[in-house]
Amino acid sequence: MAKRQSKNTSAASKTTSKGKSSRSASNNEKNGKRRWLFSAFWRLSLVGLVVFAAYAFYLDAQIKKGFSGNKWEVPAQIFARPLRLSKGEEITPQEVIDELNLLGYRRVAFANDSGEFSYQNRVLTVQRRAFQFPEGAEPLRHLVVSWNGARVSEIYDKTQEREFGSVRLEPWLVTRMTSGSREDRMLVSLDTIPELLPKALTLVEDRNFYNHHGVAPLSIIRALLANIAAGRTVQGGSTLTQQLVKNMFLTRERSLVRKAKEAIMAVIIDARYSKSEIIEAYLNEVFLAQNGDMAVHGFGLASYFYFDRPANELSVPEIATLVAIIKGPSYYNPRKYAERAKERRDLVLRVLFDENEIGREEYERYINTPLGLASGASLASGKHPAFMEQVRRELDEILAEPSLRDSGVKVFTTLDIVAQRRAERAMSSTLDSLQKDRKATLQGAMVITDSASGEVRAIVGDRNVSYNGFNRALDARRPIGSLVKPAVYLSALEDPTQFNLATPLEDKPITLESKNGKPWSPKNYDKEFRGQVPLLQGLTESLNIPTVNLGMQVGLDTLADTIERLGVKSPLDEVPSMTLGAFELTPFATNQMYQTLSNDGRYIPLHTVTSVVTAENALLWRKAEFFSQRVDEAATYLLNYALYKVTTEGTAKRIGATFGKINMAGKTGTTDDYRDSWFSGFDRNHVVTVWVGNDDNKTVNLTGAGGALPVFINYMKSQAPKSLSRRFPKGLGIAHFDAKTGAVVVAGCAGSLSVPAILDVLPTPEQDCSGRPVGSDEKNKKKSWWERIFG
Repeated sequence: MAKRQSKNTSAASKTTSKGKSSRSASNNEKNGKRRWLFSAFWRLSLVGLVVFAAYAFYLDAQIKKGFSGNKWEVPAQIFARPLRLSKGEEITPQEVIDELNLLGYRRVAFANDSGEFSYQNRVLTVQRRAFQFPEGAEPLRHLVVSWNGARVSEIYDKTQEREFGSVRLEPWLVTRMTSGSREDRMLVSLDTIPELLPKALTLVEDRNFYNHHGVAPLSIIRALLANIAAGRTVQGGSTLTQQLVKNMFLTRERSLVRKAKEAIMAVIIDARYSKSEIIEAYLNEVFLAQNGDMAVHGFGLASYFYFDRPANELSVPEIATLVAIIKGPSYYNPRKYAERAKERRDLVLRVLFDENEIGREEYERYINTPLGLASGASLASGKHPAFMEQVRRELDEILAEPSLRDSGVKVFTTLDIVAQRRAERAMSSTLDSLQKDRKATLQGAMVITDSASGEVRAIVGDRNVSYNGFNRALDARRPIGSLVKPAVYLSALEDPTQFNLATPLEDKPITLESKNGKPWSPKNYDKEFRGQVPLLQGLTESLNIPTVNLGMQVGLDTLADTIERLGVKSPLDEVPSMTLGAFELTPFATNQMYQTLSNDGRYIPLHTVTSVVTAENALLWRKAEFFSQRVDEAATYLLNYALYKVTTEGTAKRIGATFGKINMAGKTGTTDDYRDSWFSGFDRNHVVTVWVGNDDNKTVNLTGAGGALPVFINYMKSQAPKSLSRRFPKGLGIAHFDAKTGAVVVAGCAGSLSVPAILDVLPTPEQDCSGRPVGSDEKNKKKSWWERIFG
């Protein structure tokens, strides 16, 4: 019994020992697994942390690159020349009011705020906006402009309490020159917008913006629960920083991975940049409208798009409207869904009222205010495409680096918007009138420049003035015909010992050898021959044969040199037909010739760009002042006298008949078979070149006087042309010549020709009006009667 019990005890002991050993092994195995898992977890965590850190570092590099330098491709802003008002200037109040309306000023009873004006009893009060001109900043000015008759009598600045001799308005923003990007924006900074704008933005879109670190977990959870309860997306949990990340760096993809990436980048941005930098970036990035094929981004451009004014002039209701649109620019588009947009705007106003940003009285007044939208025409693209094409070409040379052109630079141009619009109307209306009963479709081009500065005031490149295609003003090379004749006569007049305005020129049949050896026999327009004409008549009546004779006499090489000195850069074939304009130039190049002539022989390259400044208003480039006295001033004066005679007695005498005492000068041009109709002319200040013809080079049956000249006249009728006034250069005076022989005669002889001449090189008259030697009467008076009878 005892043995059995002992055996049982021993067996139990063994069984217990085995059980303990088994459990111990199992525990060891579990512990080993735990240690392995724990080790693996930390290793994976460490690897994950390294990967996450590397990824975060990668994202940080992306963010840093995106936020440094130019964050966006910002179109170049193209400005017209500013309107300058001067005491004593002849300009009507309505012309100034038209300019203010163009600039988006608001007419009110009392002008108290920036961008407002009032007019009553020939007194204009303007709160002229502050503006950063290329020469420096000009502050807000409270101006009072008075008129006496048609002239400005006083310009008083109430801000400084003193009179000014002249002031200028800010220039009109014509357009923004975009490149490949389909995004359009105008940059703003926090110091150039109303303080209420960022306040309203954060209150409505991200109330805790200044407290969170890029993401707001509670907002995300709250939005998630709301969306689950509604069964659809009814609320967003993104902060402004996350919205900025999504717009600047990410796609529109909806996924957890993208959302996680958005959150990481938002935290990085919040850590790296200040809240002010973030909110400023958001103000310039947010999408607010679609303008044709261009997306309107940022409050700076949206302010112009919806209200036609700079962001700093936005009213409280206008701020509320822009903030309201953020939730859905298409859904809350105020131009399409005015009631929907107003309801959302009023909700924003309610938030501002609840947060004590506006008072009850203001709130009640604001919610009863209409949206007050502008037409949006100020941001219409493609305005004045012919002029803008020349601006683009000059910018390609000025800013050779493309990134500079997309960095929000401000380009100040020579565009006179009033002249441009009048030129466009003159071209369209005149060609419409001339088109009647004509099979060939008439086309035209026009260039208007300032004679003294070389600044281009207007360019028309197509009959359809809004057409953005082939620019005839810059690219249509056509034979210039008789427009070359002034260069022929100038070549002669620069040699005053041989030629003057009375020099006889042969007008008889001639035959010359052309370049290919064929005979060339030019004829006058009327197929008549006059035998001999004074040089002045040859140019005034645009006679071909006297011109050819004169050109061959001075030499084709001399003529080619004169044309080059006048500003023509194209090489010319030195053949006899060159004297009648049998070579091609563009209207722009032709205008350059006449700019030099109108400027007393002083050449200034034609240009449209005067200054370029950076987005931060630092001067980047300025047009250097340059001129070159290319031809003799006295000879140019004589030539311009002849061109004046063209407009009173010659082929362009309709000008004299139309404008009376207002003296102008110019030259008509007609090419073979009436294919091209030209006119170039000028008053005291401006040079106008007009071409009318057909793109297929078909006959249009129009002379220069019948096609291009009417365009010029209609344009000048819309202007206030100023009469030519040129001082006599030193050595010039009025001389008297025999109209047939060109001999110098005394004053007062019948049939004599009295014209300006360079007196120093003229011989003294040899005979009096009776044909007797000059001074013979004086000698006879000194002799006695006996000597006079018997000698």
